[in-house]
Amino acid sequence: MIRQLLVEPYQLGFMRRALLEVVLLGVLGGVVGVHVLLRRLTFLTEALQHTVFPGLAVAFAAGQSLLLGAVTAAAVTIVLLAFLTTRLRIDQDAGLAVLIATFFAFGVVIVSRRTGYTSDLNQLLFGRILDVDRRQVVETAVIAFVVLVLVAVAHKHLVLVAFDRAQAEALGYRVVVLDLLLNAAVAATVVVAVRAVGTVLMVAFVVTPAASARLLGRSVAATMAIAVVLAGVLGWVGLSASFEASVNQGLRLASGATVVAAFTVGFCVIGAGTQLVRRLGARRGLAKAAL
Repeated sequence: MIRQLLVEPYQLGFMRRALLEVVLLGVLGGVVGVHVLLRRLTFLTEALQHTVFPGLAVAFAAGQSLLLGAVTAAAVTIVLLAFLTTRLRIDQDAGLAVLIATFFAFGVVIVSRRTGYTSDLNQLLFGRILDVDRRQVVETAVIAFVVLVLVAVAHKHLVLVAFDRAQAEALGYRVVVLDLLLNAAVAATVVVAVRAVGTVLMVAFVVTPAASARLLGRSVAATMAIAVVLAGVLGWVGLSASFEASVNQGLRLASGATVVAAFTVGFCVIGAGTQLVRRLGARRGLAKAAL
């Protein structure tokens, strides 16, 4: 039964490519996601996943590379956000809200001009991870490698800025450069993920495994390792469950959404488990104190 669920589907080429894409995104999202949570950049991540939508829409309508469209939109978002917050002195959250609404509406207008409006919109919003081809997997691997190397080189500095920004500035670290580096890492993660899982579900690959890992990890490095493992294992289980339900049980389950659901179930189980362990520990402590 376990072999049928977790092994046999990957004898098919498109399932192997989908699994490899999920694992790559899990590794990238697990590492970057921990920094996102440390710096409280979840809203920025969510904003980017929506503001890249018009870039995807333009590229899709023109028959061009979705990666190029997403990269362009992400770069424009970061530049405009910097302009709004530094030159116009608008609060970052307010600036992100304006950009989300404007960019997303622009993307919908572009897609709505096409005849297959509903189908195209669903593809861009929710992705089609089973349609991932070899080129996309290679592009994801290359971008993930570059981002992970840059984050690893700046890891200690990024952690120091997250915990004590004033001390980092006092030590002479270029905090603004580190901020730009992390924002670029988040943008790159969003760009490679939205093609596979769409602009709606992408944030789960960054936030949910990292949030689950924070409940278990006792250090930043351990939390990252746990997040990567959780993303890979739960992504594998979710993808396998989608295939089993859709092919063998006659229940159509969207693959990307099922993977995200697996992430959420994992988070709930880990959260409940940690709470139970804490309560049992507290009761044992009280029992020892009573003796």
